[in-house]
Amino acid sequence: MKITAKICGLTDERGLRAAMDGGASFVGLVFFRRSPRYVTHEQAAHLAAQVRRGITAVGLFVDPSDAELESALNTVRLGMIQLHGKETPERVDQVRLLTGLPVMKALGVATARDVAVARAFEDHADWLLFDAKAPPGANRPGGNAVAFDWTLLKTYTGRTPWMLAGGLTRASVGAAIKASGARAVDVSSGVETQTGIKSPARIRAFLKAVRTQSGANSKS
Repeated sequence: MKITAKICGLTDERGLRAAMDGGASFVGLVFFRRSPRYVTHEQAAHLAAQVRRGITAVGLFVDPSDAELESALNTVRLGMIQLHGKETPERVDQVRLLTGLPVMKALGVATARDVAVARAFEDHADWLLFDAKAPPGANRPGGNAVAFDWTLLKTYTGRTPWMLAGGLTRASVGAAIKASGARAVDVSSGVETQTGIKSPARIRAFLKAVRTQSGANSKS
C-alpha cells in the first residue's frame, strides 16, 4: 500500500524542490496571515509556477471570504483548497462551486467525538485532514507541533479519502501510520529547524521514512 505525503507551509524554492524530489504528492502554501508560514500572493505564485505535473499545489485558508479566495486564485495557480477553520459542510460546497477546485477540510481531533464530526463532511469535501486540535491559547488552528491519539482513526471507515497530520516527524510517522491506518500524511512543523523555516534535509528524511513504511505495508 503506497502512502502519499503532503509537505505543508512551504515558503521557499529549496523546500519546494526537496518536497518534489523526495516524492511528495501534495505541497502546501499557507494564506493565513497569523501563520509563521504565511506567503504573499506573489511569493505563492512564484512557488506554484514551479510545481511539477502530477503534484498538487494546495492553498491553505482559514475561514476565508469569497473575496479572499478569488484574490488568491487570480494570482496563484492552485490545484486544491484546504479549509482549516470553522467552515461548515455548506461552506465547503460554496467554496467548491466558487473556485472550481477540490476542497480538503481539516478537522481538529482530541477525542472520538471529534472524529465522528467527519461524517457530516463526507458528501461535501473531496479530502479530509485529521489534525491535532489546537491547544488552549494557540493563535492558529494547525501547525502547532502537537499530536493526538492516532488510534482514534483506526476504526474510521468513511468513504472520503483522508490525511493524518499533527506533530508528525521522521521518527514518528511510521508508528503514526501503523496506529491510525492512514494512507496519506501531512507534515509542516516536523520538517523545520525553527518555526516557519523548512529544512530540505528534514523534508527528504521524512519522505524517505514514508516510503519505507509504504514498502513495509506492501509486504505485510
